Amino acid sequence: MKNLWNDETAEKLVADYAKKGVGRDLALRVYTTRLLGGVPQLVLHGGGNTSCKIKATDLVGDEWDVLCVKGSGRDMAVIEPQGLPAVKMGALLKARALDKLADEDMVALQRANLIDPSSPNPSVETLLHAFLPHKFVDHTHSTAILAIVDQEDSKPLVKTVFGSKMGYVPYIMPGFDLAKAAADVFDADPTVEGLILDKHGIFTFGDDAKQAYDRMIHYVNVAEEYVAENAKPKAAKAALPARLATPASIAPMLRGAVAVARGEGRFDRMISDFRTSDAIVDFINSAAIADYAGRGVSTPDLSIRIKTGPMAVPAPDADKVGDYKAVIKSHVDAFAKDYRAYFETNDALDDVKRTMLDPMPRLTLVPGLGMFGHGRTLKDARIASDVGEMWIEAVRGAEAVGRFHPLSKADLFPLEYWSLEQAKLASNKPKPLTGQVVLITGGAGAIGAATAKLFADNGAHAVVVDLDGDKAADTAKKAGNNSIGVAADITDPAQVRAAFDKAVAVFGGVDILVSNAGAAWEGRIGELDDALLRKSFELNFFAHQSVAQNAVRIMLEQGTGGVLLFNTSKQAVNPGPKFGAYGVPKAATLFLSRQYALDYGAHGIRSNAVNADRIRSGLLTDAMIASRSGARGVSEKEYMSGNLLGQEVTAQDVAQAFLHHALAERTTADVTTVDGGNIAAALR
Repeated sequence: MKNLWNDETAEKLVADYAKKGVGRDLALRVYTTRLLGGVPQLVLHGGGNTSCKIKATDLVGDEWDVLCVKGSGRDMAVIEPQGLPAVKMGALLKARALDKLADEDMVALQRANLIDPSSPNPSVETLLHAFLPHKFVDHTHSTAILAIVDQEDSKPLVKTVFGSKMGYVPYIMPGFDLAKAAADVFDADPTVEGLILDKHGIFTFGDDAKQAYDRMIHYVNVAEEYVAENAKPKAAKAALPARLATPASIAPMLRGAVAVARGEGRFDRMISDFRTSDAIVDFINSAAIADYAGRGVSTPDLSIRIKTGPMAVPAPDADKVGDYKAVIKSHVDAFAKDYRAYFETNDALDDVKRTMLDPMPRLTLVPGLGMFGHGRTLKDARIASDVGEMWIEAVRGAEAVGRFHPLSKADLFPLEYWSLEQAKLASNKPKPLTGQVVLITGGAGAIGAATAKLFADNGAHAVVVDLDGDKAADTAKKAGNNSIGVAADITDPAQVRAAFDKAVAVFGGVDILVSNAGAAWEGRIGELDDALLRKSFELNFFAHQSVAQNAVRIMLEQGTGGVLLFNTSKQAVNPGPKFGAYGVPKAATLFLSRQYALDYGAHGIRSNAVNADRIRSGLLTDAMIASRSGARGVSEKEYMSGNLLGQEVTAQDVAQAFLHHALAERTTADVTTVDGGNIAAALR
């Protein structure tokens, strides 16, 4: 572990913050907190915490001794001073005399003594920081430290590795009881430079930020060196198929298997993030990987991210990939069954009212390939993968010097189902399309861009496909929610396949297709060049078929249904003069949408069309508007608002129609007309 302290950088930060009224101690606290938070082997995604004891002035000018401690869930890697809320020390220290303090009361005590009432909740380990007398205190979940403490009898090993320089604290769930126990261990030997918390992590402290940070890096290095010098031979490797299936071929199967069924064809879907490297594959190819996974998480904090631990599945044989869907399902079913038993057994031990979390795994290990993180959003899926990499490091180290023996699942349960975490979950309401992936062709055009933004705003991750890759990327960025842009000529089946493969590679699959791309050419049908008509059919019909085929292929593998949405235009039912090259293939596409509804309804795949008319876009340009209005003998304004409502229809109106169909769970084979009212284009 490299010591990243740099005097010049530290002093520059101190000077920069001084201009903002932030004192030296707090500035250096921010500096070392970022150093720790930027190393995943120490801290991951809101974990860990740091503090410093300084003086602060409240809103009426009174000065107090305060503890500036990391706010709960704040990312240490990018923390600002505001992320270290100041809490009055006097009240915190008085709490040590109490015999007990409920978690909710502890949070209330800490909030009641904030200098700034608008600050985030202080860390759950605030009292531990307060009860230690040192000015600076650092806490991480170092994977090297976990290798030492994740042993059946860790106390003597801690003594062997660290000698008398570090105190040992038996496992206690974070909160008031742990704070008192840790302080008692320190009081018994005030010469220690830190504390090793069994099954949990490490605390170091000092009189200044550099000393506390230096000690953290030093003792993590002591642990790393011990593991390296005392490592046993690696475990035997599992036998792998002669030819492995690809991650892309199994990702939709896996994503479908971990979706949470809500009954009657409804699912809470997950996003999957595939992660691989030589180190990952080397470890999960172990013959004992299922055993390791079944033992649990390397530190209890990880239960919030990957539940009771990873799920390990067999390596997929490319020659038997058709059978692998059933293999995955059997493993997911077993994981879910075990999780329900874990919940029911531990929940029955007291009268606390709890809501069981969904029983699906959040991390899947696939020998020969890598691992998949699962989450309701791409961010959550990536966090699960990040956690998986650190789980591997900790387990590898623990097995190298002994036997990986983490906290028991019975002891894990109170943390995973901690009342404070349950309260957070209750307030976390997913959006209508959370967990879903939408692929939009013609995505950088007016309708495509409006649709991407609207779907992303409603929780979906969008794959914006367009002939212009730069515009697709820009549209995806503006849509937000980790949407991506993909360049593709959708009249080329190979490029269509590549676009869907990209969606699978990034998100694990596809749930909604908005087949939107199109272009129009003018001319009387009897005088059209044959090549031009065929060109129009390639884009306005066959491309729709190509993208729908790819979407259905993935949806069938997922087994959770899906939605096909086609932009068919009012030309499909109400042709305009000199517009046959566009209207004829669009009419075919309208019936294509109905054929998909007929053929795949039994699989939960819905297919609907939107007939839009006169939308300003790349298809209906200013020049085209002038031409079409001239063909009808009306002004451009009259042409654009020539409907029953007398109002121009926008790309946002079409996007709303697509969203409606995406959410209309019991509607298929439907056509929605978005044209402001045109009786000649009305259906049924």
